[in-house]
Amino acid sequence: MNPSPGYSLQPPDPKLNMPLESNKKTARPGVSQLQDLPVQLTMAIPREWEDRNGHVNVQFYVALYELGSWTVLENEGIDEAWFTQRDLSVFDLEHHLNYLAEVFVGDEVRTYNRLLGRSEKCFHGMYFIVNESSGRLAATLEYITACVDMKSRRIAPFHGDLAGKLDELLEDHRQLAWVTPVCGTMKP
Repeated sequence: MNPSPGYSLQPPDPKLNMPLESNKKTARPGVSQLQDLPVQLTMAIPREWEDRNGHVNVQFYVALYELGSWTVLENEGIDEAWFTQRDLSVFDLEHHLNYLAEVFVGDEVRTYNRLLGRSEKCFHGMYFIVNESSGRLAATLEYITACVDMKSRRIAPFHGDLAGKLDELLEDHRQLAWVTPVCGTMKP
């Protein structure tokens, strides 16, 4: 049997806890499953985020990611002071944004972040935006983030303590019983 284009018959990669290729039949996690992750951000959508179509403008989905994404590291003790003391930071290299349901002005949203894998210099994750007002998963934002030496402004290996914290977090997230619907082209 030949698979349809865009589908994979390959088994999941247990190391990354995700499919090796995009599989459009992979179910997305339910809102209740996302609650297995810590909340990164909760906020009501402000009026100025509305576009001419009467819903949240595309740029603000990335703003929600930016507002909440640092929390995943801060929860592990890796905060702004930690980065400053080591002349390090993290830069995003790639995003894949998938819109699933509209969000409107006044809606309350909650965000979650799941780490999926890492290499010596990058980590791969998925950010989930839940519209609490409608009870629906509104969007996912898959990302690749690199460690950067701020003196040279070049990608660098993760420091030992940051690498250790990422490995602990990755192991915790691998224990979740649900598969993350990745795009299939990003690797750390």
